Amino acid sequence: MTDTLTRTAPRRLSTLDKWLPLWIGLAMVAGLLLGRFVPALSDALSAMEVGGISIPIGLGLLVMMYPVLAKVRYDKVAAVTGDKKLLVSSLVLNWLVGPAVMFALAWIFLPDLPEYRTGLIIVGLARCIAMVVIWNDLACGDREATAVLVAINSVFQVVMFSVLGWFYLTVLPGWLGLDAQGLEISVWQIALNVLVFLGIPLVAGFASRFIGEKRKGRDWYEEKFLSRIGPWALYGLLFTIVLLFALQGEQVTSHPMDVARIALPLLVYFALMWFAGILLGKALGLGYARSTTLAFTAAGNNFELAIAVAIGTFGAASGQALAGVVGPLIEVPVLVGLVYVSLWAAKAWFHTDPYATESRTS
Repeated sequence: MTDTLTRTAPRRLSTLDKWLPLWIGLAMVAGLLLGRFVPALSDALSAMEVGGISIPIGLGLLVMMYPVLAKVRYDKVAAVTGDKKLLVSSLVLNWLVGPAVMFALAWIFLPDLPEYRTGLIIVGLARCIAMVVIWNDLACGDREATAVLVAINSVFQVVMFSVLGWFYLTVLPGWLGLDAQGLEISVWQIALNVLVFLGIPLVAGFASRFIGEKRKGRDWYEEKFLSRIGPWALYGLLFTIVLLFALQGEQVTSHPMDVARIALPLLVYFALMWFAGILLGKALGLGYARSTTLAFTAAGNNFELAIAVAIGTFGAASGQALAGVVGPLIEVPVLVGLVYVSLWAAKAWFHTDPYATESRTS
């Protein structure tokens, strides 16, 4: 299938984007320091929860995701859904390969630490539906494809999370003669997570484009409106990072060696899944933009859901919860680094300028 997608203008990194690793690093440090030395803040954040979802963190994620989803050309989504190679590859990587890889790495690196091992397996089951839109956009991936894959992952998350949790924490360890730990999580809690972190910003983004183009025209919407709201995605990202790390700052800084042991399999996991995605996309002829989207949707994880499940099932002070918290501690800087690797790969592997207006065959 051939589809020609024309970008309204080349995308160049703004000053905010160029220094993004620095801002993220500062946000992580600020959050950890706040959580460590201002424990009242962590207690206040923990108190502001509805259905296991932190209201301040939820607001930060909404602010983060809305501008990116408002950029999506929803009239092109139909072209993405017809790309069977992309959709099947994404489903296989996310729901067959990803959980299996994390299960294997958890047992290889943490055979003597069952709580952390279980926490990592839970992280592997929670497929990304939030921050992937940011990483994909920074790497000049296919926005429309991202919207479709995120929506599909959301549906599968509601249906499959509990089933896969039961399989990887109870059934498979039993078959292999390993220690087993159960997982109790309601479908409603997963559905609520998906609704908050995807449903609201997706509806808002679609409504903004539909109403904006109808009243002011596409040129005004693309050139004026999107340029005004665009920076808010990164503001929301930084705000969310500060809150996430403040919420668990004391726990992370109090167990540095445990964090290091949990970090190693996570580093291996993110690298394996990202390179598997982009190399598979290249092998299938998906082109740079969709290969990048496939890579980031495969590598990212829904740490909000993983943390909520770990805390709800095992408690806030549990090793499972700590493993969930270390997830974004490692994922955020690693995937930011992979954004730059992706931009390099565009020229080195795909022989294209990721920022330029392009036609691609998929």
